[in-house]
Amino acid sequence: MKRADLTEKILDIKREKGWTWKHITTEIGGMSEVLVVGALLGQMKLTKPLVAKAVELFDLTEAEGRMLNEVPMRGMPMPPTDPLIYRFYELVMINGPAWKALIEEEFGDGIMSAIDLDMTMERLPDPKGDRVKIGMSGKFLPYKYYGATGNNAQLGYKEE
Repeated sequence: MKRADLTEKILDIKREKGWTWKHITTEIGGMSEVLVVGALLGQMKLTKPLVAKAVELFDLTEAEGRMLNEVPMRGMPMPPTDPLIYRFYELVMINGPAWKALIEEEFGDGIMSAIDLDMTMERLPDPKGDRVKIGMSGKFLPYKYYGATGNNAQLGYKEE
């Protein structure tokens, strides 16, 4: 079985049982809904205690459970073709240069981690149409200036 086959099996069970992602993530628990759903869709890995809960919930084999605990090949071909995912790609293409300039001005020369990241999603009622609110909080990781000697900065933190 390939990881994509396991994802399809999980989605088939979800459909057959009429479960919501909210139900599934409540049953598995232990981490962010985004991470648990991402793992079940093949983009993240579950820890062994969460794998045990997923195996029980979805009635998976031991081998399928071990697959949920493996580090996956992440990502997808670019640009994405799904309209909703493409809008996130579009957000980065259009706003990315401004986000980069503002982060660098505030923190220095570095990146916002996508590994040490917290993410939330919520629905905001609005009379003009409900809104999607996504929050991200990523650790700032300064670039290392390798070979720096003397009084030269070794990390790209903002210079005062």
